[in-house]
Amino acid sequence: MKNIASLLSTLLVVTACQNNPSIEKDQIKKVDWLIGNWQIKTNTGILSENWEKVNDSTFKAQSLFIKDKDSIHSESILLQQKGEILSYTTTIKGQNDDKPIRFELITDNQNELVFQNLKKDYPQKISYKKMDNNSMTTEISGVQFGKPSSEKYILIKNR
Repeated sequence: MKNIASLLSTLLVVTACQNNPSIEKDQIKKVDWLIGNWQIKTNTGILSENWEKVNDSTFKAQSLFIKDKDSIHSESILLQQKGEILSYTTTIKGQNDDKPIRFELITDNQNELVFQNLKKDYPQKISYKKMDNNSMTTEISGVQFGKPSSEKYILIKNR
């Protein structure tokens, strides 16, 4: 009887360990819709985000805001899953001594991601929401100069 209980316990542990890696990668798989080239033309310039899959646990993006052929905003983004934690790390040229800033996931479903870092001056929240296969809304928000502030863009996927 002891041998059967021991065997069942070992089998249970082995099965659990085999299932964990696939469960861990499920969070980032849910947001494969981010992959691609996204863009919006505004009165002040063109905002673009180009997302690509690096591996099963990492996506990376380059975000640019171009005005009259000049890049006035350049940002590198990493979306990484470590274990069951999905994080968003951004490095903005000319800000924070060009050091990365990490945001933790606070809302996660098939069509929306919301990341937050309350220690950051602005923005404290970054969100992405899939509207359909060819459009998404991205928003940064928080407190800026003592007042609530936000910027929202509807990006269209380039084909």
